[in-house]
Amino acid sequence: MRCPKCGSRDDKVIDSRQSRDSSSIRRRRECLKCKYRFTTYEEIERSDLRVVKRDRTHEPFDRRKLAASIAKAFEKRSTSLLTLEDTVDEIVHELETSGREVPSSVIGAKVLDKLRGIDEVAYLRYASVYQQFQDVDQFVDAIHTLGHRIKSNALQRELFPSEAPQNPAPGSHNIPTIKKHGRV
Repeated sequence: MRCPKCGSRDDKVIDSRQSRDSSSIRRRRECLKCKYRFTTYEEIERSDLRVVKRDRTHEPFDRRKLAASIAKAFEKRSTSLLTLEDTVDEIVHELETSGREVPSSVIGAKVLDKLRGIDEVAYLRYASVYQQFQDVDQFVDAIHTLGHRIKSNALQRELFPSEAPQNPAPGSHNIPTIKKHGRV
């Protein structure tokens, strides 16, 4: 390993630890020439997984590209980085066990499936890019699709809560109520 400060190739490993998911090893190193300390990461090279793009071209799978696209969908949302990392780890594991070539449509579908259960706004952001929404009607359709499903996360509010019809009590008069929507 070459020292980033002086360029010397002589160093020693001070500390080695596994990452949380045991997919990489973090090593603290010290240059023997200038005593500068730096960190390196060692992980398995996965050069065999390839992505088949929409235009039929092939490219190597890039975990950072996937993580960046998911992080962009969660931008300014209150979701922890640990949740994002776990989501990326789950998707990557599913992709690696599915074969050597993966269509980009499969990757997008897996991401949308994960995001739907975590955060509906992030799901809509990702879907708008992945499904190439052209107008507002496509957003509305996606929102209505989300509104008709059963929520798995009780802490997240419904986008469009359904208004249950109220049955009047026996003997009471059925007087229509007027809803005010902010303007009088």
